[in-house]
Amino acid sequence: MSYRFSTPSLLALAIASGLAGNARADSGQPTDLDNVLVTGTRTEVSVADSLVPAQVIDRADIERSQAGSLAELLKGRAGIGIANQGGRGKITTVNIRGTESDQVLVLVDGIRIGSASAGLVAFQDLPVEQIERIEIVRGPRSSLYGSEAIGGVIQIFTRRGGKGLSRHLNIGAGSDNLREVAGGFGYGGEHAWLNLDAAYSQTDGFNACRGSAALFQGCYTDEPDDDGYRNLSVNLRTGYRFNDAWQVEANLLNADGRNEYDSSYSNVTDTEQQVYGGKLSFTPSDALRVVLSAGQNKDDATDHYEEEFRSHFQTRRDQASLQADMALGEHHLLTAGLDWQDEVLESDTEFDVTSRDNKAAYVEYQGQFGAHDLQASIRQDDNEQFGDHSTGSLGYGLAFGSGFKLTASVATGFKAPTFNDLYYPFFGKPDLQPESSKSANLGLAQYADDWNWTLNVYETRIDDLISYDSSIFLPNNIDKARIRGAEFTVDFNWAGFDVSTQLSHTDPRNDSRRTPAGDDNPNYDHLLARRAQNTARIDVDRQFGDFRLGLTGNGASHRYDDAANAVRLAGYGTLDLRVEYAINRQWTLQARAANVFDRDYETVAWYNQAGRQYGINLRYQARD
Repeated sequence: MSYRFSTPSLLALAIASGLAGNARADSGQPTDLDNVLVTGTRTEVSVADSLVPAQVIDRADIERSQAGSLAELLKGRAGIGIANQGGRGKITTVNIRGTESDQVLVLVDGIRIGSASAGLVAFQDLPVEQIERIEIVRGPRSSLYGSEAIGGVIQIFTRRGGKGLSRHLNIGAGSDNLREVAGGFGYGGEHAWLNLDAAYSQTDGFNACRGSAALFQGCYTDEPDDDGYRNLSVNLRTGYRFNDAWQVEANLLNADGRNEYDSSYSNVTDTEQQVYGGKLSFTPSDALRVVLSAGQNKDDATDHYEEEFRSHFQTRRDQASLQADMALGEHHLLTAGLDWQDEVLESDTEFDVTSRDNKAAYVEYQGQFGAHDLQASIRQDDNEQFGDHSTGSLGYGLAFGSGFKLTASVATGFKAPTFNDLYYPFFGKPDLQPESSKSANLGLAQYADDWNWTLNVYETRIDDLISYDSSIFLPNNIDKARIRGAEFTVDFNWAGFDVSTQLSHTDPRNDSRRTPAGDDNPNYDHLLARRAQNTARIDVDRQFGDFRLGLTGNGASHRYDDAANAVRLAGYGTLDLRVEYAINRQWTLQARAANVFDRDYETVAWYNQAGRQYGINLRYQARD
């Protein structure tokens, strides 16, 4: 593993994948972009060499799966838990390794996204058609990214243009009167590259909530109507290489949505997600690369009841980073960086505090000593509200030969309370403190040409969890959690079949023996809400000439919808079938049947999930 920087290879990487992190090149070996990971270390490393558990989903995987939403694409993957409130476009939360959904850091092209008021990422509004690849890192990365990265990091890279001129188009229709169209073009030349995409989708949906006003449960109303959703998005990526040392890049993603749902207060929300970013790279030699980047994320939501205005929330995250990667010989890399972020809240609801900034510095070392790999990082955050907070990580890897590798890592993490936690009128508590965590992971893996497998076991302990305190009717730092789990993945090709299997077990427990008042905690040792202990996913695909057949099976054990473990949601299993036909080199016809056995299930109590659904897509792709 080499740590020299080559400008041509870095340019190719930027054009080919738009990677937002800084890169390192492995001299003497070609770079397989499908297996490159930048999120785990903020530098380029292959998935097989990563000392933390990670997974990459590329554009080919996305199109082959025929997933209609980001939730469908992530569902059942190792360590991932999904909770959805009624189908496409409805509130969707994602957790990693049994942590809270707001303890997962999400990046789009290197820009941190999510609502600073609610602490949630609008996964439902991020269109799959605009995604080039996804990197999932399981386990704390606060030592590189700061707040929120307790459970892990999900980084989404938007579509990009490759070498030459490329064009693509997708037209689709399906159940619940789904209609969608997406298209764009990309160009990559000797010095410049450009990609422009647009996508539109709309569905009439189905009845999202079976709640009843008489029961005062679920969505607290009885609206047995279809709850539709639409999304219009635009994505732009461009860049220019001035010479062997200097290059500049820019990106823009804008997604406008309109979501209908059931509620007695508001039942329509207009949303907007905006991500802007720019990056200037300077590579004066094979041993040094410096990157200055800046960006902004806006999360905007306006609620209505029918057409009557109810409320408006907009949060903005301005951010900048300066990072230097210094090769200390052939197998050693030192990374140092500075991060800055400013969060701003604008709303018709009055908050005592509406802005705060965070400044941070971090250092990371990566080295190889024969069969041994070492990674260590430390970060100091200076939060305007909560002062200094230090986090660190240490990872070790040992290669046995024949593709076998043993890895071990420990790390700490933290998460700052949201504006809602602190200041929402009558529901916030201004003296809340950040949540903190300690984690350990032990892994064993083997990588070969046609197959690979990984096994990871872990434990995470979280202190000062922010939960609702019934004794004061406010959120409070009252809970501790102990999460133990294991993940097994195996991918192989056999007799022309491509098979990917992912099994996960997590045991997320409330570890607080006492309440703040000193009484016995009635929820001690209960499972944390809305987490299934066991999940599984299998994808099987087979090419037959111009035809490709595939299936995806998903399963999850039961979960509880409340901290008291009184509301039990049954486990479920679903099967999706798909087929595609290559009409010619440019045109492909796809068809799918999802949840073919029409299984009824819920991931959030009272909120329906889609039954059997059908879809058809016509795709066009060409490159000159």
